[in-house]
Amino acid sequence: MSAVTAKAPHPLLAKYLAQLATNPLRTKAITTATLCFLQEILGSNLSGTPARVSKGASLPVRALQSVHVDLKAVKMAIYGFLVSAPLSHYLVGLLQKAFAGKTSAGAKVAQIVASNLLISPIQASAYLSSMAIINGASSVQEVIKTVKAGFFSVIRVSWMVSPLSMAIAQKFIPVELWVPFFNSVQFVLGTYFNLRVKQMRLAALKKEELERQKKEKRGD
Repeated sequence: MSAVTAKAPHPLLAKYLAQLATNPLRTKAITTATLCFLQEILGSNLSGTPARVSKGASLPVRALQSVHVDLKAVKMAIYGFLVSAPLSHYLVGLLQKAFAGKTSAGAKVAQIVASNLLISPIQASAYLSSMAIINGASSVQEVIKTVKAGFFSVIRVSWMVSPLSMAIAQKFIPVELWVPFFNSVQFVLGTYFNLRVKQMRLAALKKEELERQKKEKRGD
């Protein structure tokens, strides 16, 4: 079964697709920045990460900070705009050009394999490097350490999700709707990664605090 063109899209979706056609990189950058901004806010709230509220700030600023609308969320938006969107735009564009007009089963499998072996590792490395910098890494060694520590965890999930989402897109999603579809997939996946990282960080902090308390009780 090949992709079937659905009925006329919602007017807002039609306007978005028109912007994608006329200004693809700018539209993708704004979309990805918005989604990364929301991922950070959702991940922080769902994980129970304590909010940092500035005492001297105005009431509206403190209200935003209390729900994690803060500098880190802004940094995530910048990452989405300047790193994630352009990288994905050019990598996926090259992949689509390489397989343009090829609709055989073998070509579809090759497209999925190429995406997993070429695109996913680059995107995972860029993501982890950016997260290390956003979270305070101050040296190249710290960035490399972060990438090494999280690379296979991120790539493993990507290798499970990417083939499935690509297969669904190839079979059921019109090509002009691939960008919104993959944005939706990446938003869910990115929110999950963000949530898991924050949960692991909180667990590590709790473990350190318990060990510190035990040492104090022993009089170390």
